[in-house]
Amino acid sequence: MENWKDLIHLFVMVFLSYFASVLVNPTIADVTMEAVCPGQDECSLAIYLTGFQQAIAGIGSVFVMPLIGNLSDSYGRKVLLTIPLIVAIFPPAILAVRRTTEFFYVYYVMKILTAVVTEGGVICLSLGYLADNVSEGKRVSAFGLLSGVVAAATVCGTLTARLLPTNQIFKVAAVIAAVAAVYMKIFLKERNRKVDTLNEPILKSIAEDENDEHPIKPKHSVNKIPSPHDIIRLFKTSPTVSLASVVAFFNSIAEAGVQSFLMYYLKARFHFQKDQFADIWLITNIAFTISSMVVMPLLAPLLGEETLLCIGLFAGFLNMLLDSIAWAGWVPYASALFGVFLFVASPSIRCIISKQVGPSEQGIAQGCLMGIASFANIISPLIYSPLSAWFLSDTSPFNFPGFSILCVGLAWFVGFILSVVIKIQPLWSRERARNQACVLP
Repeated sequence: MENWKDLIHLFVMVFLSYFASVLVNPTIADVTMEAVCPGQDECSLAIYLTGFQQAIAGIGSVFVMPLIGNLSDSYGRKVLLTIPLIVAIFPPAILAVRRTTEFFYVYYVMKILTAVVTEGGVICLSLGYLADNVSEGKRVSAFGLLSGVVAAATVCGTLTARLLPTNQIFKVAAVIAAVAAVYMKIFLKERNRKVDTLNEPILKSIAEDENDEHPIKPKHSVNKIPSPHDIIRLFKTSPTVSLASVVAFFNSIAEAGVQSFLMYYLKARFHFQKDQFADIWLITNIAFTISSMVVMPLLAPLLGEETLLCIGLFAGFLNMLLDSIAWAGWVPYASALFGVFLFVASPSIRCIISKQVGPSEQGIAQGCLMGIASFANIISPLIYSPLSAWFLSDTSPFNFPGFSILCVGLAWFVGFILSVVIKIQPLWSRERARNQACVLP
């Protein structure tokens, strides 16, 4: 793989950043419940606060992610990576000082403000960096490896959270987040992207096609804030891009639902605590690591990213179906094994989009995908917060505590139905396309 030394530094930086972020995940549900509803196992206020935080951060990210991606195409990935890495230090540092109700709400506000750039900023810019340094033919494997690094960081962070006492978790997370920022600044090398005239930007070429009689002069669109029209035009470059974007939306809605509300469901249904949550996330992310490091590199050349996308989305539906009807405490542990296939979905979508845009648009393309995920973070709480609180309460219309979790799975199922329509190119056709001088359709 090209530029492997630079990629190793990128992977180390991503590992440290996600390790710090994931370290607090198994604990934050207990900390939130203790701050707003002391001594209770069910708390609608905690669910609504989590949903509100996710929605507000999502609204900001919808606009910030395309902007960050677009600016990185002009000013470089390393410069823009500094922003999310530095601001990620503050939220865990607040709870490292004290975890009283007052400090929790300070953390809560700070988390909303920083999540605008941290929830997706690092992965967005890292994907752009990979696209700069890896050829198209090897990109799906590189994206899979990046996901594997995230999964490995999640496994290590979850295992560490399982071993550390709560009063030490936030201190360690703040220190590791600071180390990630320093490591990136010292070791990561920026690459000068040279755009071949054959690989001109899609947005530019479309604009010229729309005005054949008066061709516009080439201009650096990366030097301005992308307008909604630019973003919509990017996603309309081909039916594949448009359909993959819709699939990404439903996949992101489901992922947001799982991350925000599954723990509250398990706490109410089986009285899970920090250690049980850590075990669930540990199993899930070991499966994530195997999926990204082994399954994707082996199966992607044989099946293609389109088929892997279908497999991942259907596995997500089966995972949520089992969780929603869980009849014993061991069922969520067993369903977590579906992560071996579930987590191939997101890297497959990113690779499909990446192959449809030019070298000078990798940043904005990945930023727009993160914008879609952020928009899903707005929609998901509006759907699942009241649904979860309703069906976990005594006033539910029927006795099905896992109904909201089943609805999360239905979002994956809708994405699966749509993904089947994506045209799958034969392997020989993809190889021929990779060997052509112009990689753009």
